[in-house]
Amino acid sequence: MDITCDFNITIVGLGLIGGSMAKSIRENLSVKNIWALDLDRGVLKEAHESGIIDDLFEDDTIPLKNSDIVILCTYPNAVLEFMKKNRDNFKHGALITDTSGIKEKIVQGARDVLRSDCEFIGGHPMSGKESMGYKYSDGSIFQGTNYIITPDEKSNKELVLLLKEILFTIGFKRIIEMSPREHDRIVAYTSQLPHILACIMMNSKSFELSKDLHGGSFRDITRVADINCELWSELLHENKQNIVAELEAVIDDINNISKMIDNDDIDSLKVVFKNSSMLRKEMNYEKA
Repeated sequence: MDITCDFNITIVGLGLIGGSMAKSIRENLSVKNIWALDLDRGVLKEAHESGIIDDLFEDDTIPLKNSDIVILCTYPNAVLEFMKKNRDNFKHGALITDTSGIKEKIVQGARDVLRSDCEFIGGHPMSGKESMGYKYSDGSIFQGTNYIITPDEKSNKELVLLLKEILFTIGFKRIIEMSPREHDRIVAYTSQLPHILACIMMNSKSFELSKDLHGGSFRDITRVADINCELWSELLHENKQNIVAELEAVIDDINNISKMIDNDDIDSLKVVFKNSSMLRKEMNYEKA
């Protein structure tokens, strides 16, 4: 145990991210209690029997009224609905945060529905797996990865520091602060666009004609096509302005490269490939 925290934590939504959060907190923090809420009682029972969470409750308001920190690990619109439904059930002074892949709508929604004595700080772990559900949760998936938080000038600085300390302790390498709007613009390119491109590759008519001839590059580029359909449809819908802009930019890039190939412009192709190769090497993932 790296740090001792004299408080109770409730995790709402014990799926891949919520389950991984619970396991990593259990492994790395000493807290009074780790509790969880989930529609699947079987998942809660499994987590309790394995010692990941401390108690089971028939009344979901009990852990909320006694939790110093609440981590919402559900789909974006479910996050908003939960905060609205439980507005009067959160403990006085509670820190409430989330892990969803859009931030502007969530942060604004929290401002609209939460009591003034509760603090909301939006969050988004830049880590995960292709598979979904508690059975695939793993506390180690956060090791060495990045976490985005979206506090503003009104945020309680002590609670921001506390959240950062917790995140560093459970394995995140960098905690990046940015505005909700900036977050949504950036993840449209860094996260949502790659998932769309992977799905395009898998849905291509060429897939059936070549499915016995796929190499490593095809496996790499389509890895994230094993997708949570409900979640990603919601994420793209809620961030549609940013993702449409990124798709239009990619379409322009593809058209430009198509023209280079069609016009036998080998020199321009070499410039594109040399630049992409150089930039990829600078990312230096292997040493991270």
